[in-house]
Amino acid sequence: MTELTRQMWWHADNSSYGLLLQGHAVSSTIGGPYKFVDATAPLGNWSQDFGMFTDYKNKQTYALYSNGDSVEGRDIYISSFDKNLTSLEKSVYRFPKFDLEAPTIMQTEKSYWALMSHKTGYRPNNVVAFRADSLSGPWSQPFIVSPLNTRTFNSQSGFTLRIKGTKKTTYLYIGDQWDSNSVWDSRYIWLPIEVNEEQKSLELNWHDVYDLDVKTGEWSPVKGKSYSVQNAKTSGGAYKQEANFATDGVILTGIYGNDSTVTFENIEGSGKPQWVSFYYQTGGTPDRIGGSWQLRRISSVVVNGDVSDIQTLYQRDTHKGIILSTPLQLTLKKGKVNTITVGGLFNGFDYKGADLDRIVVYPAEN
Repeated sequence: MTELTRQMWWHADNSSYGLLLQGHAVSSTIGGPYKFVDATAPLGNWSQDFGMFTDYKNKQTYALYSNGDSVEGRDIYISSFDKNLTSLEKSVYRFPKFDLEAPTIMQTEKSYWALMSHKTGYRPNNVVAFRADSLSGPWSQPFIVSPLNTRTFNSQSGFTLRIKGTKKTTYLYIGDQWDSNSVWDSRYIWLPIEVNEEQKSLELNWHDVYDLDVKTGEWSPVKGKSYSVQNAKTSGGAYKQEANFATDGVILTGIYGNDSTVTFENIEGSGKPQWVSFYYQTGGTPDRIGGSWQLRRISSVVVNGDVSDIQTLYQRDTHKGIILSTPLQLTLKKGKVNTITVGGLFNGFDYKGADLDRIVVYPAEN
């Protein structure tokens, strides 16, 4: 292999998810075309949810993968590549029988942190992390990284990105938000990771909007203006219901289709595109239609009564009594003259919108 050869590795499988291999292809340019080399069982093992990690200190690259769901599997492997990234050399560490998947490793100056997801199919769960001084271990017990029952803000661990700035190094969690109804339309969430080396802890907290300076590495949350459901107007079957877990003790429920809607009034806008975040719950459990779980509801969002421009708001499943949010970029008129109306859209099975807790309007970007 020449120095300019580009290596592509991926989880190679068939439609029944039964091969559990690692695929390898090469190209002279990053944009391809790529030539298929082979698909192999790494070091004679299975490979599921395959990822890669490069140690920024010694430049060594590793493969990260679980070895399937069978009784013989349920492990996570860290295995080192050769210097040309053409094959695996040896296993550096094995996380035994935790029954986890989707591994990603984050490296700080003092520690290695491995984030992984439980095996619950397309349904999200509480991602856990391990900490170690060395990739070869010993590794800590796993611990949950986000507030309980948020299911890691409806995401699965995917990747961690290190941004080394002139003033600070920031780490970002990039999580998959799988959509089992429209897998091709699954999205990502990007959240800053908060690390405390002294306490040997790592946390993920939700931010609708934050500023990140990739030159300095500094980031800070952006403050928005909240609008309570107490002041919203309801129509049709939508109504306000007592909820002691809600921001103002009340939640808007019964949102359905075009006839049962809620409207927030006197919303201040800038005349420019700006983020508006809709805080909601889906009622506590996934909607079950027949034998399948529906992990999202879809709401319509109409600004200032303009039904010719209906925005689509995806609201993923929440645990009972847990409020999550979905930001949506809207263009509002300048001044306190705007209305936002929320109804329900068809998610493939129903027109039910999620219950609303509040909306938050963020300032336009400079």
